[in-house]
Amino acid sequence: MQKLPIGTQDFRVLRENDFLYVDKTRQIHQLITDGRFYFFSRPRRFGKSLTVSTIKEIFSGSRELFHGLWIEHNWDWTQIHPVIHLGFSSIGYQDLGLEQALLKAIDAQAEAYGIKLKEEGIGLRFKELIAKLGVNKTVVLLIDEYDKPLIDYLEKEKLTQAIENRQILRRLYSVIKDCDPYLRLVFITGVSKFSKVSVFSDLNNLEDITIDRRFGDLVGYTQQELEDTFLHYIPLTAEALNLSFPKLLENIKEWYNGYCWHVGVSVYNPFSILNFFQKRAFGIFWFETGTPSFLINLLKERELYNLDGAQVDQLLFESYTLENLETYSLLFQTGYLTIKSADEFGILTLGYPNREVKESMLRHLIGAYRHEQQMVTPIIVQLRQAFLDNNLDQAIHIIKNLFKSIPSTIFIKDKEAYYHSLIFLLFHYLGMFIEAEVHTSDGRLDAVVQTPERVYILEFKLDQSLNVAINQIRTKGYADRYRHLQKQLIGVGINFDSGLKTVKNRGWEEV
Repeated sequence: MQKLPIGTQDFRVLRENDFLYVDKTRQIHQLITDGRFYFFSRPRRFGKSLTVSTIKEIFSGSRELFHGLWIEHNWDWTQIHPVIHLGFSSIGYQDLGLEQALLKAIDAQAEAYGIKLKEEGIGLRFKELIAKLGVNKTVVLLIDEYDKPLIDYLEKEKLTQAIENRQILRRLYSVIKDCDPYLRLVFITGVSKFSKVSVFSDLNNLEDITIDRRFGDLVGYTQQELEDTFLHYIPLTAEALNLSFPKLLENIKEWYNGYCWHVGVSVYNPFSILNFFQKRAFGIFWFETGTPSFLINLLKERELYNLDGAQVDQLLFESYTLENLETYSLLFQTGYLTIKSADEFGILTLGYPNREVKESMLRHLIGAYRHEQQMVTPIIVQLRQAFLDNNLDQAIHIIKNLFKSIPSTIFIKDKEAYYHSLIFLLFHYLGMFIEAEVHTSDGRLDAVVQTPERVYILEFKLDQSLNVAINQIRTKGYADRYRHLQKQLIGVGINFDSGLKTVKNRGWEEV
């Protein structure tokens, strides 16, 4: 059984060491034959670097590495081209500074081909390298994670560095268009499409294939690829988890599938899948490897917590700048939201891709709103059990404890919004462990929890009478939509005291 390539991004290392490889060479073949100038955006740890490395080996003529893969007998292996490969994750810009790191990387590329460079400065030196390499054979230019020197400095206190790095990157990218006669292929990858960077303004013939149907499965694993490539791992994992083959596949799909950059093409997160089969256990893998705290703080600052179902114009992704971090564009491009549907006018509906991302994001948002980083999952599990046991005293006790750590100053500023947002997040998260839902409308928030025997209809009030909550459940007929279930219907009113930051009174009755 082949080894799982967790963390392996070099195609040569992967193939020479008999690591498992999901064959993407048919898609890559289409990429390198259909056009010449591409930009391709995907979240971190999604296979961009491995794709770049694979293209490098194809144009280097390394046929021996492609034995048994689709492209082996579908490519002219005499097409050998010089390759410039700049990977921003490995050039050391954080230690050397971006300008010095780039100059060093350019010189290393020149040295590998025995070329002496004379020009000074990043732009001119880069242009000289391309021109000299392209004298006899056109050049393949591969730039991986072009935006990493920007992404790493998005926090407010580091934004000056990001803006400085943007100016340096402009000097590098601005020369590419002038080098057109020397170039066979340009393939640039990144997480985000920042405007005001020369790669998108000066290089206006760069084709953005981020949401192109042809390349929706260029990275990530399709359902068929998962079942075919991991054929030997699936039964072993099913046995370890005591699940049937179909149930295991159903659970894997719920946890790790759902990433979509074009409606109709859905893929699995490769990093999470590899870790899942390695550990043979469901868990949070991708989300925990680098979710920036600034993103969670940005959502809290902008009072965004109900992320599912957001509707945006796809043109929104074109107006993304360092000075104006458009929230939904950021969430989509970094992989926390994905495309759920699209209409004929270019309006996209976004939502969480899968359970891993949704559960993790809700957990982090609850922690941010509570001003605590402690694990919230055990609390949710306890709340679920309290409802299953019909122990409403315990359920309300758990809810009350969630508010204890919130600073009093928050309630002075916007107390009702904070109560509503935290209650929404709490019951939205609870819905992953038991049938629960929350609704917001005109400032009103209510929650519904279903167990095998009962339906609990909860109404929350702040600094009001308990009777207001119970009467609202009755007079507005909240229970009517559940009467056909033939379960006991219980209305639960909970009134919070903003001064005490706790539940002042509560009550429930059958409705």
